[in-house]
Formats: sequence, C-alpha cells, structure tokens
Amino acid sequence: MVASKSQERAGAAPAMELMSTSEDSKAEYMYVTVRAPRLAAFPLKCFTWLLETGVTSSLLLPKLKKDNLITKTFLESRYEEPPMYIPQYAHEIVELVQEHMVNRVEPGVMPTVRVKSAVEGLAPHMVRDANNKVEEKQGFRHWTIRDYAQAYTSGRLTPTQVAERFLSAVEDSNPGMNLFIAVDSRDMLAQAAAATERYKQGKPLSVLDGVPIAVKDEIDCLPYATTGGTTWLGKARQVKEDAEAVKRLRSCGAVLAGKTNMHELGMGTTGINPHYGASRNPYEKTRVSGGSSGGSAAAVAAGICPAALGVDGGGSVRMPAGLCGIVGFKATFGRTSNAGVLPLNWTVGMLGTLTGSVEDALIMYAAMHGALPDDDIVSFPPPANLPLLKDSDQESTGGIAKLMGDLKFAKYSKWFDDSDEPVRNACYRALQLVQKSFNTKIVEVTVPELEEMRLAHFVTIGSEVTTSIGGDYRKLGVDSSGADVRVGFSIYDSFNNREFIAAQRMRFRQMHYHLEIFKKADIIITPTTGATAPPLRSNAENCGELDYGIGAKLMRFQIAGNFLGLPALSVPIGHDEAGLPIGLQLIGRPWSEATLLQVAAVIEKLCSPFRRQPEVLYDLLL
Repeated sequence: MVASKSQERAGAAPAMELMSTSEDSKAEYMYVTVRAPRLAAFPLKCFTWLLETGVTSSLLLPKLKKDNLITKTFLESRYEEPPMYIPQYAHEIVELVQEHMVNRVEPGVMPTVRVKSAVEGLAPHMVRDANNKVEEKQGFRHWTIRDYAQAYTSGRLTPTQVAERFLSAVEDSNPGMNLFIAVDSRDMLAQAAAATERYKQGKPLSVLDGVPIAVKDEIDCLPYATTGGTTWLGKARQVKEDAEAVKRLRSCGAVLAGKTNMHELGMGTTGINPHYGASRNPYEKTRVSGGSSGGSAAAVAAGICPAALGVDGGGSVRMPAGLCGIVGFKATFGRTSNAGVLPLNWTVGMLGTLTGSVEDALIMYAAMHGALPDDDIVSFPPPANLPLLKDSDQESTGGIAKLMGDLKFAKYSKWFDDSDEPVRNACYRALQLVQKSFNTKIVEVTVPELEEMRLAHFVTIGSEVTTSIGGDYRKLGVDSSGADVRVGFSIYDSFNNREFIAAQRMRFRQMHYHLEIFKKADIIITPTTGATAPPLRSNAENCGELDYGIGAKLMRFQIAGNFLGLPALSVPIGHDEAGLPIGLQLIGRPWSEATLLQVAAVIEKLCSPFRRQPEVLYDLLL
C-alpha cells in the first residue's frame, strides 16, 4: 500500500511526431505521486510487526486504505453498474474479431497437430552459423525452438547433449543468478534420452521434441512440488499430476527442465525471494529481473532455454519480459486452461509464456491453448486462429502490408507518456517505424478511471489470494514468509465485502470503457513498464522490500490484461543508455491472439537492429 495523492499536470511531450486522429473526452488522467518510503531490512520488519499487532493494526490499516484512496473509491463512491465477478465479453465485440492471414484451429485437435500448423505458417527457417549469425543485418537474436530442432535433425547435437549443457549452465548460474528453485537432473536426462531415441529413429513428435522448457514454480509439473516460491506451501498441497499446459507440452516431446524462481506467492514486482535469492537480470546482474515470473524471464534471456512458462496475475509475465528483453505473452482469460496452476487468484491470474522470439511465443501458444469443459470461465472461447507469420519479413508488400495498413492502434497519450524518458523515446521510435513502413493508423483515445481500476485489481487479487490460501498461510506460513508477503496478507485481510463488491462493479465499468475503445481500434498500445529494471539493493535480499514508487512504475500499464482478461504481449524494442531492455505492450480485443502475434512479429523485425546481447548469456547450441 502506498500513500499517494493525485494531481493534474501536463503530459510529457511526445518524443517523436506521430500521425493520429483524436476523440473528444472530458475524462482527466490522474497522475499519482507516491509518498511511501522504501522499506527493507529492519524498518520493514518493524512495519510488519506493527501490521500484525492487534492495536496498531486497527489504527494503521484504516489510515493506509484512506490515504491510498481505497475508502473514497469503494466505500464513498456509488456505482450504478452490477458487479462482474469474472471477465466476460459482449457478443458484438467478439464479432468484431475478423482475423486475416490465419489458420483456424478446430476444437479437439491434438497439440502436435497444432504445433505443426503453427510451424507451417512461419517463414522458411534461416540456419544460423556457430556464431549465431545470419546473413541479414540485425541485432542480437536468441536461438529459437526451430534452431534446436534443426540441430537435432541434422545430427549436430542430441537432446541429451543439450540437456547436459542445460544442467551445467544452471549449476554455473545458481546461486549467482538464482534462476531456478529446483532441477531434477535424473528426470531431465531421462526425458532427453527418450527424445534422442526418437530423433535416431527419425520420428520426433514435433518441433518441440527435446527442447528444454522451464516452468515457473506456480505450475504443477511432476516430479516437483509446487511451492509458489515459499518454503511451506508444498507441505499443504500435494502435486498429483501435471498442469494441463505441461501435459500438452509433454505430448509434443518438450523436455520439462525444472522449476524457476519467482517472487514469493507472486506478491511483488522485483523477483526478490528471501528463501531462494533474487533472480537477477542477465543484462545487468545488479538489476532485478522483475516479478513475479522473474526466474522464467531471466532463464530465457540468459539463453538457458528458449522458452519458459509463467503466470500473469498483475503483469507477472509481461513485466519481467519487458525488463529482460524478451517476449512475454498471455492469451485471453479462458483461452488456455489454468488447470494445475496454483490457485492464488482465480479471475485475474492467467498462464503465459516467456520466449526469446515471437515465433516461439506462437509455437508455445499452439501447443498449450484450449480450455477444458470444466474450466471456471463465463465466456467460452471461440475457435482459435494461428497466424501466418511467413509474410512478416515483407515490410511493404504482401498480405502483412495490407493487414498492418488496415489496423488501428489506440493510444492514450497522457497515459503512454507517463513513463521515463528512455522508455518513452524507444516506444515512440517503434511506433514511428510502424507508421513509416505501413501507414498504420493511430487513434487518440481516453481510458477513464485508470487509478480506480488499479485499486480494484489490488482489492480483487488480494481478496482472492487470502481466500484461496489464507488458511494454510496462517497455519504454516506466517513465521516463514518474507516480510513483504506478511505485509501483503495483513492488508488483504482488511478488505471487506463492500470493497470487494465495489471493485467488481468497477470491473464492469472498465470492461465497458475498453470494449468501447475496441469498437474504434484493434490494439491498445503502451510501454510495457514505465521504467527499465531498477537496482537490486543488498539490504532487500534477505527479507524483501516495499518500494511502491518503483512498483507503481512497473505495473502502470499492466492491469487491464489481468482485471479484464484481455490478451496482451510485450515485445522488445531497444535499450536505454545503460543497455537495459525496453518493451512495447500490445493489448488486444478478446480472442484476438493471432492479430497480436502478427503485429508483434512485425515490430520485432523493425526493431531488431536495436537489440543487444545480454551480459550473462549461455549458448547451448554452440
């Protein structure tokens, strides 16, 4: 919680001139000035004690809620809308999703068939030399899933050799980088041996066969416990089978390669975990990787694996992807099954992927997507489309040029510009490149009540996590949890039914605001984060930290993807002067995953000259 005040001020001037059309709106953008001190080490422990002590807690919590506008927003305001307890979408918006240059995926198709269809829609694979170079001029690129498959089919490497290199890289990086919580070498080598035999027989299951994929410690994956980054949750919850997404990846031959580090219970933006160490940013080891899927993001950015699974409850996939210079993608709520994902938050948390490229995001999506009949969703997904990315290299001709020329980007300039100058400049440069290449239209819009939506999401995610695991936390976890987690639970326990229901009424309002925007435009564009990766301070590593000033910057553009369940993607577009990565976020209409991936592939190519190699990089295919 942060003490904050709102003020009206002029937005920062655009870094570059863009052609756009405007809409009239009387809504004002609320700039929030954070007044909360950063707390770590002994001061944080003292604050935790005060919140957990009856008398001081009864005095502090009401003041915190009042200072943070929760009282005004949810108890004093009167909303006419009914509550919306789970994301649901109007049919008229679903009918607007007319995606082109796609292959439709019919229900019931096996994951291996979907992956084959996705690969067939990609441009011909460019085989890179041992120095990871191709003929065309471009910046740094990670090895892709197809690069791994090519190394295997050519006989240059086997999945077993790559698994051994993976294990060596993990051993070398941990504990220094703190990317993994658990890796079972015997299990991984057994998976790799089976894949190696399939390649010897000329019968790989798919392009994913033998490819190492890491799994966030919030997703069930045998033989591991799922602890959510804690030391106690594995004792309260037994893992009996793989999560549905993991099952689908296994059926494609993927080698599930261990559980990645995460911010404890997903309750933070930095990736600092007092039990397993802070997962560090491969572009600068003294910087955070981001939360909560920081271990997954950093493992991909460091080249230890081409793809990893994460869970996105408040930007927890897109945020670390942006900070670590990779692609972070989450689909529409309900598009991919959450079965077997730790139930920390039912209506805002969604499975996502972290990959080194957009094409790998597509391959992972093809393998994993598809709801189960008993998934707890309201708007059941329409048939999915897999985009044809083979035209993305043609910047001015072919179908992609028409697709991009027909698109409309929605941009709320005051919100967009509420970011640090290096972030803002890089994002404007990316948009200018898109407009110069395709004359894509940019529509100026307004998103009302953004701060109210952030608070509503905070009340919702907090209420859900304390309802889901609060009982086990009070029995097993209080004394062994980090101080930032204990502060979070103290605040979450203070939310009442009036605040929760008011937050769900705000969800209804925000769904209306966003769906109205999608009648005018196809994609909402924002920076992924308002700042590049912040420093990792030594006094935070043992007990965590509370720094809501930084947290507000990192989460500024993330909330709609979770609170409203909209598909969203972060694509890397460059770096600041210190070499820290910057991402651009695309937020799409419900069920428009194919369009997001198509546009992201175009932006990825346009901005590829600006990408740099990370400081920490392991090459498993060299």
